[in-house]
Amino acid sequence: MNVICLDLEGVLVPEIWIAFSNETGIAELKRTTRDEPDYNKLMHYRMDILRGRGLRLSDIQDVISRIRPLDGAREFLDEIRSRYQVIILSDTFSEFASPLMRQLGWPTIFCNSLKIDSCGMLEDIRMRQENGKMKAVEALQGIGMKVFAAGDSYNDLAMIRKADSGCLFRAPENILRENPDLPHCTDYSAFISIIGEAFK
Repeated sequence: MNVICLDLEGVLVPEIWIAFSNETGIAELKRTTRDEPDYNKLMHYRMDILRGRGLRLSDIQDVISRIRPLDGAREFLDEIRSRYQVIILSDTFSEFASPLMRQLGWPTIFCNSLKIDSCGMLEDIRMRQENGKMKAVEALQGIGMKVFAAGDSYNDLAMIRKADSGCLFRAPENILRENPDLPHCTDYSAFISIIGEAFK
């Protein structure tokens, strides 16, 4: 059986933290996994900023409630789900994901969770496991699945390289420059073609 594993932010929906940065005017929160390979370091950097500004989970959720999928994302997802099994592998958190999953037709998502203190502040992150995206691909392969993986950031590279095939989607120049061997596309039509070729 063929399975597609997709990143969420930058592939199907806008970057949550960039949207939150734009809403709050906190430029430091524009830093994402496209810039920082160490996700744990990035999240603790973000949480320090949030605590310093007195911003709570509810403030982030309010912004997320107004985020809409990228143009064409829902149609793309519907199309590939009609042909293949699809799992979203994301380093986002269940506390963030529900409004976005509803707009995308409730696809399967494997993500992480947050530890929230009594005041509603982000206290810590609870990762399913280290390098969870790559290990999910590895586990699917272990039960006989042929896996295609795609994403746009540093934290997607291990799963793409572990998969039987894959590509970068709308990745920034620094990642393209550092990974010239990986296929890259910037629109959903080309994305569908690459997936079709991979599963021939």
